[in-house]
Amino acid sequence: MKKKALSIYLISVLIIGLLTGCAGSAETNSQEGSEKESIKIGASILTQSHPFYVAIKESIEAEAKNQNVELDVSVADQDLNRQISAIEDFINRGVDAIIITPVDSDGVKGAIMKAKEANIPVVTVDIKANGVEVDSHIATDNYSGGMIAAEAMAKNLDEKGEIGLITYPEIQSVNDRIEGFKKIADTYPNLKIVTELPGRNREEAKTASEDMLTSHPNLNGIFGFGDDMAIAATTAVAEKGSDAIVVGFDGLEEARKSVDEDNAFKAVVVQFPDKMGAEGVINAVRLAKGETVEKEVPITPGLYVNGKGLVEVTVDDDKVTIK
Repeated sequence: MKKKALSIYLISVLIIGLLTGCAGSAETNSQEGSEKESIKIGASILTQSHPFYVAIKESIEAEAKNQNVELDVSVADQDLNRQISAIEDFINRGVDAIIITPVDSDGVKGAIMKAKEANIPVVTVDIKANGVEVDSHIATDNYSGGMIAAEAMAKNLDEKGEIGLITYPEIQSVNDRIEGFKKIADTYPNLKIVTELPGRNREEAKTASEDMLTSHPNLNGIFGFGDDMAIAATTAVAEKGSDAIVVGFDGLEEARKSVDEDNAFKAVVVQFPDKMGAEGVINAVRLAKGETVEKEVPITPGLYVNGKGLVEVTVDDDKVTIK
């Protein structure tokens, strides 16, 4: 009887052990599955010294919270090496997707290729990466925006005058704006682009504007590729006592308020950074889940005009209509 009781006891222990082991295994698998379901996104932002990129960062953070995903944001402060280091860190930590607003459209290529080699999808927002294919690019239609800016300039100058352009050669989105501007400017025989100078931040843009106004005393207009550049140009025009007008790009609150005032700043192309940032996260999450997304997500800009506010604009291949 004792042997039989002992046998029953041992069998019971074995069964309990097996059940406990299975339960523990199921719990471990459940935890592993939970961990796998937790999506991690790394985001490298060009700068936080410009309100436009502050808006992009805030919308990325808001949408990440809405999507219930983990987000790690690194600000590059316009330093390519810092951005590359951040992307490599994201790769080493095994994030599920990376969002980038590139510091340098050409210089970021190698880091993106490393992410692709690690099978990590990459989404670019606002600024394109050159020479490498990303999984999705979300941006304002910058070429069309440049066309809109040129049309606004032409209308404010009665289709004639000398124009200066503030540029940022390392950034493809800015180059697209400049090319779009030139496309429409070339359709007006009496509208001449006489100077182009880089102005990567507000201080540099103010110096560029001063140099333009000094070297071209008959300058009639300045196109600033961003709000900071246009505001800097507006200040330079006032200080020089010039009659030149200014057209800008981005259209955040400070710029719109400036356009509403009685100064040189007459119109600004309006982007929607909140929508761009949110779309960046939405596509990054879809890619992390293995879903397909649109390769290009163009967002059409608007135009904010002195005395009218936000106005309706249509863009065809070679023509812009401002209503």
